[in-house]
Amino acid sequence: MDMTRRLCLGLALLAAATLAQAQTPFIVMASTTSTEQSGLFGHLLPIFKAASGTEVRVVALGTGQALDMGRRGDADIVFVHDQAAEEKFVADGFSLKRLPVMVNDFVLIGPSADPAKLRGKDIAAALQKLASSPSAAFISRGDKSGTHAAELRFWKAAGTDIAVARPAGYKECGCGMGPALNMAASTGAHVLADRGTWLSFKNRADLAVLVEGDTRLFNPYGVMVVNPAKHPHVKVALAQGFADWVVSPAGQAAITSYKIGGEQLFFPNAGK
Repeated sequence: MDMTRRLCLGLALLAAATLAQAQTPFIVMASTTSTEQSGLFGHLLPIFKAASGTEVRVVALGTGQALDMGRRGDADIVFVHDQAAEEKFVADGFSLKRLPVMVNDFVLIGPSADPAKLRGKDIAAALQKLASSPSAAFISRGDKSGTHAAELRFWKAAGTDIAVARPAGYKECGCGMGPALNMAASTGAHVLADRGTWLSFKNRADLAVLVEGDTRLFNPYGVMVVNPAKHPHVKVALAQGFADWVVSPAGQAAITSYKIGGEQLFFPNAGK
């Protein structure tokens, strides 16, 4: 085959591939950094695409920003983890229903030597000690994410209102979970993380899980299709297809099967 024919064939194949990609149905999902950085979506979404033919394009943000995307109609579906904010999203008419999907939990991470003596199961008691320790640093995401909202709840349970008075070592990064963990690793600080991102995090340095097992650390995730009455351009049928699949036995089994080092990161919670 001469060079001209090879070039023409290559261009034809490229055009065919481009056309096929353009014709692939897709939805835009606003979700959290924890679902992306934990590696869950890298596992889950190809399974869904193989089953449905629909591609899911994820915009990973803090939960607050993801919900704002849904409010603006910039996403077809929202998959986040701040149940109170999700219920308000539905109450305000931006979705018709919140579907519970899965749970994991939060853990308090800090230096493995635990100089502030935080290790245990009581998150409020640990944060009380942290607040009274002038040398102990804490990195807050400070980004209106689901993790940030949970962190503020835990501080209040410990008797500290961050909006009124911050502990000496408290710093906000305004960043996602991965960067917050990197900052904690490089400075020997404490940070609240979802377990999934922590298990997939490679740059742990001297960090370790100090507090886990408190029922208050329970972290539920929900999925919501954006209401087409608010935004008629929403691909409601395709988005509902994902929502129905992720809470189906097949979707729940796919969540169960995602593990790192043999440890399950998320636990199915559909219908609960």
